[in-house]
Amino acid sequence: MAGSKSNPRYKNGAMRRKYRARLKAERCECGICHGALGPIHYDEPSDAQHPLSFVVDEIYPVSRWEEFGYGSPEEAALDWNNLQAAHYCCNAAKSNKINFSVQGTQKNISIVSDGDW
Repeated sequence: MAGSKSNPRYKNGAMRRKYRARLKAERCECGICHGALGPIHYDEPSDAQHPLSFVVDEIYPVSRWEEFGYGSPEEAALDWNNLQAAHYCCNAAKSNKINFSVQGTQKNISIVSDGDW
């Protein structure tokens, strides 16, 4: 049962899906690495097995909503101006940081392609 600890990104699932579809349709470069790791693979599943796959990133982390003047975690998660497309691996490396640059930590992110097993 959904309680107060449920994921604020999905309190309004229809709106979140709409924003995700809009970002996917725009096919933007990763808002975190700005293309340093290559294009986002929009057609792959969003998981650790596909590090360059598409995820929605909150520029100002939902977990730090109060610091950025939001009225609730849900407000931060559903603010269009707080969302950007990102690679799965960049988003994972960013965690809940702000002003994070993958270029400075690129050596810590291992990208696995089909021939590198």
